[in-house]
Amino acid sequence: MARPAALAFNLPMTQQRAVPAALPPFQAVPDLIRQHARARPAQAALRQARRKLSWAELDALADRVAAALQRDGVRPTQAIAICGANSIEYVAVFIGALRAGVAVAPLPVGPLPEQLAGMAADSEARFLFVDESVPAFDGPPRIALAASGGVPLEQWLAPRDAEPDAVQIEPDWPFNIIYSSGTTGAPKGIVQPHAMRWAHVARAEGYGYGPDAVALVATSLCSNTTLVCVFPALAKGGTLVLSQGRFDPVAYLQLAEEVRATHAMLVPVQYQRLMALPDFDRHDLSSFRMKFCTSAPFAAALKADVLARWPGGLVEYYGMTEGGGTCVLEAHNFRDKLHTVGKPADGHDIRVVDEAGRELPHGEVGEIVGRSASMMTGYHNQSGKTREAEWYDEHGHRFIRTGDVGRFDADGFLALMDRRKDMVISGGFNIYPSDLESVLRGHEAVREAAVVGVPSEAWGESPVAFVVAAPGAPEPAALRDWANQRLGKTQRLADVRYVEELPRSDIGKVLKRELREQYIRAC
Repeated sequence: MARPAALAFNLPMTQQRAVPAALPPFQAVPDLIRQHARARPAQAALRQARRKLSWAELDALADRVAAALQRDGVRPTQAIAICGANSIEYVAVFIGALRAGVAVAPLPVGPLPEQLAGMAADSEARFLFVDESVPAFDGPPRIALAASGGVPLEQWLAPRDAEPDAVQIEPDWPFNIIYSSGTTGAPKGIVQPHAMRWAHVARAEGYGYGPDAVALVATSLCSNTTLVCVFPALAKGGTLVLSQGRFDPVAYLQLAEEVRATHAMLVPVQYQRLMALPDFDRHDLSSFRMKFCTSAPFAAALKADVLARWPGGLVEYYGMTEGGGTCVLEAHNFRDKLHTVGKPADGHDIRVVDEAGRELPHGEVGEIVGRSASMMTGYHNQSGKTREAEWYDEHGHRFIRTGDVGRFDADGFLALMDRRKDMVISGGFNIYPSDLESVLRGHEAVREAAVVGVPSEAWGESPVAFVVAAPGAPEPAALRDWANQRLGKTQRLADVRYVEELPRSDIGKVLKRELREQYIRAC
């Protein structure tokens, strides 16, 4: 999927690249790892703190993982699970499993033991690779990535000279099972095939990845957000740098300078924290070629700030872990479209449908559905949920429903309104929380805002705002009145509550369900 020459990012000539040659229909990521190990064995493939792993060392470690899985009877298309902080061992085990044709379920670290047990059981993982941060629970045999937590990894691995049996990976085999964040209930296992991951690699062509690239990872490897950046970087032979611990904006910028990072994937709240640093402009970030963002609404003003002060291009991806349709906004090339999430990616068919499933023309608001080569196989062991997530056009083509509400403008750019489930219906009128949040953010004392619908006897639902306020902010009632003077009659806020921070998932999504429940409990 080569990109046209017009997408040269408007960057200095030293940061532009020639248009890549056409890619093959499919290549398996672990096979590409092998190719890089042979082409540049001594080059660093992985780096974390003072540790480095060369391509040859990564390839050999992946072989030992694959051979051990085969020794223990784990067959292609079966699964293992990994749960722990980002580490070099985490990446190596992931790649080794793929080399054996085994799918990986990267589990989030934060859930309760019983939730983790449920995900491990649902994935049918044969082994669970963990570090010391993971609590005990009944599940598959544990292999310890770090010093404790189960059978030590080095003890479990096949011998150093082990060569696994060759496996011919099929495009439709499961690559990984990503568990949803649980923002809308129990997590669902999203099965992504190798073909979908290869489509992500192909989509990244032309964005400056290559053997000289240095991709900086500051989000969890359990998240599709992270993997969308990790596998293109590795597949193209670059160096992957893993940050450590919780996200620290100052430490992140220092690390970016030290390693001369060229690529980064960050979620909007991370960009917000970085750009708010008083000394942001003192850091030398001139090595950056491209920055990416996904997973949560990315305010137009924040995009503009990143473009103005952070060298390199800025690309926003809009899509779902489930796949389907992806939109791409090359913000550096379309500065007048920062309020949108861009146009459908090459080969992606995105449409807008009404409540009855009828397709709507451009300009009308409805639910977004999408179809492409980047689509999940389905929800693991949940065929009913899979059917609920599907929409079929008149020709029988399968699309994935996003649950998001939006519309296309006259130029074919997609503007998002809200999650369909977050839309507030008050007195029969549809209220989009994003409109209210935008007004609130216009007040100088508002740092962050989230609007949710709460039950109302008079109106069915009423909008309530949760605000992270700056020092010296007015009383909540005064801010409510200020906002209502700028909102339509049917949009007016019933209440404003100040909070120290908004509850978020591991990848920065605001957990509106928690805010709604918190408000109901307090009333």
